[in-house]
Amino acid sequence: MKSWRSKKVDEYGIHFSENLSGDTSNGAPFGNRKSGKSPSVFSLFNLKEKSRFWSESVIRSGYDDLESSNAGKFDVINYTKAGNIANHLKLLEVDSLYLPVPVNFIFIGFEGSGNKEFKLNAEELERWFTKIDHIFEHTRIPKIGEILTPFYKISIDQERRHHLPMISHINYNFSVHAIQMSEKVTSIFERAINVLGRKDDVSSTSDDEIGLWQVDVDMMDVVVTSLVEYLQLEDAYNIFILNPKRDAKRSKYGYRRGLSKTEMDFLKENKSLQDRILQSGNIPDSVLALEKIKRPLYEKHPMAKFSWTLTEETDTIEWHNRCQDALNNVEKLYQGKDTADIIQSKVLQFLKGKNDDLKHFSEKDLKSGDFSGFQAECLTDTWIGNHRWAFVDLSAGPFSWGPSVGGEGVRTEQSLPNVEKTIGAVAEISEDEAEDRLQEAIQEKFAVLGDNDNHAVDILLAEIDIYELFAFKHCKGRKVKLALCEELDERMQDLKNELQSYESEEHEESHKKKAIDALKRMENWNLFSDANEEFQNYTVARDTFLSQMGATLWGSLRHIISPSLADGAFHYYDKISFQLFFITQEKTRSIKQLPLDLKSIMDGLSSLVLPSQKVQFSPHMLPLSEDPALAMAFSVARRAAAVPLLLVNGTYRKTVRSYLDSSILQHQLQRLTDHVSLKGSHANSRSTLEIPIFWFIHGDALLVDKHYQAKALSDMVIVVQSEPSSWESHLQCNGQPLLWDLRRPTKAALAAVSEHLAGLLPLHLVYSQAHNTAIEDWIWSVGCNPLSVTSPGWHVSQFQSDTIARSYILTTLEESIQLVNSAIHLLVMERTSGTDFQALSVT
Repeated sequence: MKSWRSKKVDEYGIHFSENLSGDTSNGAPFGNRKSGKSPSVFSLFNLKEKSRFWSESVIRSGYDDLESSNAGKFDVINYTKAGNIANHLKLLEVDSLYLPVPVNFIFIGFEGSGNKEFKLNAEELERWFTKIDHIFEHTRIPKIGEILTPFYKISIDQERRHHLPMISHINYNFSVHAIQMSEKVTSIFERAINVLGRKDDVSSTSDDEIGLWQVDVDMMDVVVTSLVEYLQLEDAYNIFILNPKRDAKRSKYGYRRGLSKTEMDFLKENKSLQDRILQSGNIPDSVLALEKIKRPLYEKHPMAKFSWTLTEETDTIEWHNRCQDALNNVEKLYQGKDTADIIQSKVLQFLKGKNDDLKHFSEKDLKSGDFSGFQAECLTDTWIGNHRWAFVDLSAGPFSWGPSVGGEGVRTEQSLPNVEKTIGAVAEISEDEAEDRLQEAIQEKFAVLGDNDNHAVDILLAEIDIYELFAFKHCKGRKVKLALCEELDERMQDLKNELQSYESEEHEESHKKKAIDALKRMENWNLFSDANEEFQNYTVARDTFLSQMGATLWGSLRHIISPSLADGAFHYYDKISFQLFFITQEKTRSIKQLPLDLKSIMDGLSSLVLPSQKVQFSPHMLPLSEDPALAMAFSVARRAAAVPLLLVNGTYRKTVRSYLDSSILQHQLQRLTDHVSLKGSHANSRSTLEIPIFWFIHGDALLVDKHYQAKALSDMVIVVQSEPSSWESHLQCNGQPLLWDLRRPTKAALAAVSEHLAGLLPLHLVYSQAHNTAIEDWIWSVGCNPLSVTSPGWHVSQFQSDTIARSYILTTLEESIQLVNSAIHLLVMERTSGTDFQALSVT
């Protein structure tokens, strides 16, 4: 007989791959790898029999286990003593289910050759990062109120009843592996930053390299992806922590796609350069030379189970050589090129490349000569790639972004751990500075003691406290030992001898006890010793840095790997049908004449669908001039509000904003559900999810609910497109306001559709059990994906594709747990008696 468990899995149609089961690696499955096929998202969730939940102690293997072969008098007694049927059957309600999630923290530049020659040892990796393994519940965020309250805090609906619990029965069990790469890998990243970097301000005529630099993140994407593939870690989530050595000639650098503002201005003013770009043929091979190393040959993997902590140079020498050759080719390409040539190469790079979001902007702008909507992206020091990796560069920046007037979780220049101010500050202290700090500590300590009649032993203890703290801060972990530390070592020996003299009987008991306690503290001290230890001694600065780094990486787990989802039940459908209703003021001859790129919109929506799902599009044009009912719905929902704004420069401004009230508009459109043009052919299908997208095209500036370009509602998505190409939003980046192109709301539309489809929310939001509400952290609101704010790009990352698939799984499992628990609860309510037993035995 087929087991109940296998029946349920078949019933829900979920296939769970065992590529990443608990007894395999964090990245490389056993056996030969399949080339040319993207790994299944279900490989990240192992629910086979050996997992924590799907065990024989929880789920029985068959119905036969519930049958009794002998119904003797002892069976009747046991049945009666059980109290209820659930106890008799040994059934307990399901409290938790655990999903294993493999994560790799990959450290580059921490082997001693990076910035400030900072070196992490295997013991520190184990102590601070491998043990970051954590289990926490999946969470859901209730409906969010107006995003801009007077104090810029997120408000949620606490009174609303929820179909699924805010704190889920499903737990993420993170299996974290920390890997430190070799010096060869560090050298490649330092070389890539140098070769792929260029000046942010091309208007400057100075030849020196001092100033702000930008690194082409599209090209860096190729470098990082090739390393992930080389190490065969595609099936795990990979967070890179970079600590490359700073170039003294370049004071500050960051990462971005596309062109800087000054490069954009240069292109706008240079008509001959525009013509030259449009007349160019295919992009030269040398520009995309790094594509050649995306899948390097690596037939002899060191081990089937990836368990490195510290890699050797021989492990990555082949990848290093291939990258080195490719970067040399790119460097040769740019040698001797002027600003116009470099801009031409960069524009061709994304014009002819694979980034549809950038390609769409570039072609239209170049052909029309209108660059008003083409804004420079933010410079950032964190990035989320298109695949299952993200990175944080501790040597870049620092930068800031988020709401213009600040608020909760805003990314500031102090948000990330700083090697310069922690590790660097300790390493660079001189002999004179050390003596000054020691004198300050002595004066501060003895100022506290004052002129009180302190016993000599108290003075000795105060001196020991001073030396202990000073040594812990400035003597431990130094490569070059301070002479002052040697003097203090000798002084500590004298103090030890003086304390030992208090052990004699002639001293008071209280003083003797203080001396003995102090001697016990000093027994295991090795604060000044030159003895070579297996691991470098810790310092306060190191521990401070590593704790901040741990908090940052923990944030990556919560915001990009396993983010909170919107409140609701999101089910899997075989087919997704997008009903696109383009609503205009006046009648247009065809959709092709509308001011939008339908293919780009359809490509973006298709990226939200899983490979196993089918997608269907049904575009419609609905002119308000020919549909009085629809025109009335639009007019009734249109509102105006005076919105107070505090700009980046501190200026207060009140602006009148025209917007559509989504609640009123939704109600009005629901009344038109019998309208033939608003109903799709799959509206009542059980295998097809129909998503109505109402895309309003308007002349004057128009938003949804005062602040949005698009909004996800319970049964539809509202998108508004209007004429302004540079709308100053409530967000800023590096002291400059973020401008939205209201003519192209594709990014906002995809974000709203992803929320309606699977519950995805902006990257800065996460549910906090401690606060019982949603909180914000803007550090990871980066990347060219629909959920970030620092880039206008809308390419769906693999992180988000996994989250969409996981959302369907979580809903199915959560509802199954609720059904099982409700059934067990009914059995708990059924009391046991001898009469019942006889009746059950007969049946």
